[in-house]
Amino acid sequence: MSSGANMNQNQLNATTLEQEINWFKQVLEARIDSYFKQEDANDDVSEITPPDLNNNASEYAGLVQHYAMGFDERIVLILALLPHIRPQVLDLLFVRNQNLDRGFAEFGGWHGKSHGGFLPTGETAAFILAGQNLARRFEVTRLFESDHYFSTAALLRIERQHNEEPFLSGALRLVNDTLSRCTSGRSTKPDYSISFPAKLITTKLSWPDLVLAPQVLSEIDIIKTWMKHSHTIMSDWGLEKSVKPGYRSLFYGPPGTGKTLTATLIGAELGVDVYRIDLSMVISKYIGETEKNLANVFDQAQSRNWILFFDEADALFGKRTQTTSSNDRHANQEISYLLQRVEDYPGTVILASNLKANIDDAFSRRFQSQVYFPLPDIPLRKRLWQNILTGRNIVADNVDLEQLASHYELSGGAITNVVRYGAIAALQTNRNNINHDDLVKGVTRELRKEGKTI
Repeated sequence: MSSGANMNQNQLNATTLEQEINWFKQVLEARIDSYFKQEDANDDVSEITPPDLNNNASEYAGLVQHYAMGFDERIVLILALLPHIRPQVLDLLFVRNQNLDRGFAEFGGWHGKSHGGFLPTGETAAFILAGQNLARRFEVTRLFESDHYFSTAALLRIERQHNEEPFLSGALRLVNDTLSRCTSGRSTKPDYSISFPAKLITTKLSWPDLVLAPQVLSEIDIIKTWMKHSHTIMSDWGLEKSVKPGYRSLFYGPPGTGKTLTATLIGAELGVDVYRIDLSMVISKYIGETEKNLANVFDQAQSRNWILFFDEADALFGKRTQTTSSNDRHANQEISYLLQRVEDYPGTVILASNLKANIDDAFSRRFQSQVYFPLPDIPLRKRLWQNILTGRNIVADNVDLEQLASHYELSGGAITNVVRYGAIAALQTNRNNINHDDLVKGVTRELRKEGKTI
């Protein structure tokens, strides 16, 4: 989007949101008046007509129109937006209960660490829309269930800190992409954080740079075919009743054999984002936290067709143990939860592991494919050396790629490390090219790391 178009969309959204905010203020004031039994108060706030968004070109209006949002959905959406765009509108809800000297429980809200304004919860939405009408409250709760488009399209959600507390007491959270679309008009990628422990991975390389055995490429083609034509298989051919959506694959083999790069290139070819799950931020010693961290990733990925890539997957998907303690039971519960989320995910999940034997059998049975990435043989190793070094004027004439390929069994990742070392060694001795001895010394270092010798 050009800067001019972006400025125009900013203004369109701002103008539209001003109208939506004014409408919300009327609804909120009417609900407050009704609650405190003011004269002429309107108990049915749904009679307050929302702004007409037909023929409105703003991104916010487009979002409302795309999902055919009704009165309730629009109130919830603008309520979730207000702390970000006009927090003072919610100051009305800070009124205190004089009898109890605290806020009103029915107004909901939660306290931020630095934000001084009122932060809404599901309870806040229920109060504004339903007041004390119990049947209407049940209708509002329906907006936050897992099959509503707020959840399936990852627009907003209720985020609960403690499962034992009432559902609507959870914070009303707007997904960052929704906030960006409703303000700047741009779609954004989720930020890597504790609450979203996954990183978007990309590469400057292409398929010719990746050297794989023919049998591996054949398995990769199967995955790509499914991703390109899954709609045909499931819907047009009518197999959705007997075939589960999504595709699950295990990539296994020695380190440096191209597992991560393969997943990244599949995404690049098909125009699909690939997110690598950061296991260090997912796994928690606190009961329930691992499931919560992963749920956030799966919830946002659900409608976006991402490839979810679990590197060193045996840390999360390892074999279950006999339950001899509460910790064992908790670990097994985590694995069972992961199994269910992976199996239900409608997109592509790729697990990578150095050892297939480390993966729990319950997962293995549910993979549509298991792809072994072996160490490259001599011809493949030669291609790897050639891909990195051939045609570059930094290579000395005495470099013998045939000898390097035939004598040293290395993975593609190890060969890259050898070349990196060779470049450093050349610079340290004030040379502008890499010679054969530099590379042999690099090979020695790599083999030593693996406990081997030349």
